[in-house]
Amino acid sequence: MNPKTESREPEKDDEETAPLLREPREGLPEVTADPDALSDVVSALSSGSGPVAVDAERASGYRYGQRAYLVQLRREGAGSALIDPIACPDLSELNSALRDTEMVLHAAHQDLPCLTEVYLRPESLFDTELAGRLLGYHRVGLGSMVERLLNVRLAKEHSAVDWSQRPLPEDWLRYAALDVEILVDLRDRLEAELEESGKLPWALEEFASVLNAPPKEPRRDPWRRTSGIHRVRNQRALAAVRELWYERDRIAQERDISPGRVLPDAAIVEAASTMPRTSAELTKIRQFGIKLARRYVPTWISAVNRARDMEQSELPRPNAPGDGPPPVNRWADRSPEAARRLESARATVAQMAEDVVMPAENLLLPDTVRRLAWTPPEEVEPGSVGEFLRSRGAREWQIGLTAQPLATALTDAQKS
Repeated sequence: MNPKTESREPEKDDEETAPLLREPREGLPEVTADPDALSDVVSALSSGSGPVAVDAERASGYRYGQRAYLVQLRREGAGSALIDPIACPDLSELNSALRDTEMVLHAAHQDLPCLTEVYLRPESLFDTELAGRLLGYHRVGLGSMVERLLNVRLAKEHSAVDWSQRPLPEDWLRYAALDVEILVDLRDRLEAELEESGKLPWALEEFASVLNAPPKEPRRDPWRRTSGIHRVRNQRALAAVRELWYERDRIAQERDISPGRVLPDAAIVEAASTMPRTSAELTKIRQFGIKLARRYVPTWISAVNRARDMEQSELPRPNAPGDGPPPVNRWADRSPEAARRLESARATVAQMAEDVVMPAENLLLPDTVRRLAWTPPEEVEPGSVGEFLRSRGAREWQIGLTAQPLATALTDAQKS
């Protein structure tokens, strides 16, 4: 099966404007918010036909965590449903009714965790965003893909609102219902293109991989992802970042509010850099003047003081510990041979990705390429490279495409 190599991005007249999708076909459904209404929705959806379009709305930036505050579904013959997962937190009855039904999601990795929390978990998946990536589309947002492939526009003005609000405004609910209105139509168009390009088997492997991925382990040292932390220059200041971050996270969790609304990252970095000793010094930092941050001034000062009083052995390391290779900018000094292997492997993957028309990271994860270049198999040949890739979670289609060229690239780099 030889995938076509031409770009899948269709031409579009700059002057053309696709019509805006304004109303669900059967009108705006009532929000399902009690067990009796949920049973009716389950019955309707189970009697429908074909795949089920699924979407979820979270309250990122407003609430702590990533729980769902609205779940939208649509199926041919059943119409659309809007379910309030706060009022109906157990969708296992719906999950059982749709057990053998393909569910269509856009960017499934974003919604699957919050859907799993309410016991809705597909056994068969079609991910329209991932399909778009495999087909080489440059813009894979739902709005962009719907406009290009189906010639209609979706309004996106409510994509970042506080979905935990109750009651939800009607125009928000209409926006949410329209997100699943033509998701199955998009799925059908993408499946046809995957079939035409020879990439459908690859997509099916990718969808199965998304479904079977284990839950993410809690991130080690999550405080190290504080925006602007690169400006923190010493270990004691890093300790202050850590202490402030964990206090903020505790408060955010207790109040069920986004951590950034308790205290911005910029405030944490500034306090860690200046190490204020008093409340007056702390509140001179502009971001500590916001109402909620001011309420916890003693907490912030205590956190900074803990960092100030720590023994040297208690301070965090400047760089996060990891099990992977060192930063690439150090390879040339630490292992010139590995640097040559990486350059050759990256070039090989980039060329292959261009040949099959998809982003290089969808052909093979950059971290996998780095690890292979840093610590290749003792005997470099296609079989051993394939086993290495498999051990890092590469799918069989990826291994089939890349193992031989990467083995050649690594061998050639060793000879140079």
